[in-house]
Amino acid sequence: MSVDTATVRRIAGLARIAITDEEAARLAPELGNILDFIEQLGEVDTAGIAPMTAVIPNHLRLRDDVVTDGGIRDRVLANAPQAEHGFFTVPKVIE
Repeated sequence: MSVDTATVRRIAGLARIAITDEEAARLAPELGNILDFIEQLGEVDTAGIAPMTAVIPNHLRLRDDVVTDGGIRDRVLANAPQAEHGFFTVPKVIE
């Protein structure tokens, strides 16, 4: 696919990237090469191939989702400027 400098400037404008005319001229063939490679990938027959998320098979080690209080309430409240009845005490903001 052929990419001209006007297209490069348009893409740069959409991406909010400032480029000079020299940079646009240099990037045009590079973007053309990238698009040509993508077209080549489209020609590959992938029928019967399952999509994959990683190159190597990996399995997540899952644990049970158990809700706990952490068991460290006193240590957490030790960091509070004020605590009362096992809770953080905050100043009243609504009158």
